[in-house]
Amino acid sequence: MNEMVNEYMESYKQDLDKIFDKLQDEFATIRVGRANPKLVEKIMVEYYGSRVPLSQASNITVAEARMLVVSPWDASLIKGIKSAIDEANLGVSCSDDGQKIRINFPQLTEERRVQYAKDAKKILENFKITMRNARRDVLDIFKEMKKEAEISEDEYNTLDKSVQKHLDEVIAKADQLCDKKVAEIMEV
Repeated sequence: MNEMVNEYMESYKQDLDKIFDKLQDEFATIRVGRANPKLVEKIMVEYYGSRVPLSQASNITVAEARMLVVSPWDASLIKGIKSAIDEANLGVSCSDDGQKIRINFPQLTEERRVQYAKDAKKILENFKITMRNARRDVLDIFKEMKKEAEISEDEYNTLDKSVQKHLDEVIAKADQLCDKKVAEIMEV
C-alpha cells in the first residue's frame, strides 16, 4: 500500500474517533436525574454585549446530587443567566441570592425518562449516519484510486474490509455507550 492510502485510512480513523467523542459529549447533555454541569454549560447568555456559553461567564459546580450552583464572574449577569436557563426549558427551578444561582433538578417522571431514552437512541442514529458518511467518503477516494490504477482490485478489497471493520468497532462502542446511557436514564 502506498503512503497516500495510509494517510487516508488514518484520517478516516481520526474522523470516526472525533465523531465518537462528539457522541459522548451529546450524551453528557442528556439529563439522568442528577445534576451535571454539562447540562447547562452551553446555554448562551448575554455577557458584555455578546452571547457566550454559560461556562465562559461563570463557574458551574455540583452542590448536591440534584443541585448545581452557578457563580457568575459578574453579579450583574444573574438576571440574564436566570432568564437564559428558564428559556432553555430544562424543567428545572432556579433561585438566587444576589451572588449565586442555585439550579434544582426535580426527580424525573417515568414519562420523561422514556422520552430521554428515545432522544438518546435518536442521537445515536444520527451519529451512525455521520459515521457511515465518513466510510462512504473514504471508499469513494479508494474507488477513484482503483480507477486510476493507483491501487489494485485486491488492495481495494482489503481496504474496503478494513474500513468496514473499523466502522463496525466504533459503532459497537457507540451502541454500548447508548445502552449504558439508556440504563442510566431509566434508573430510578
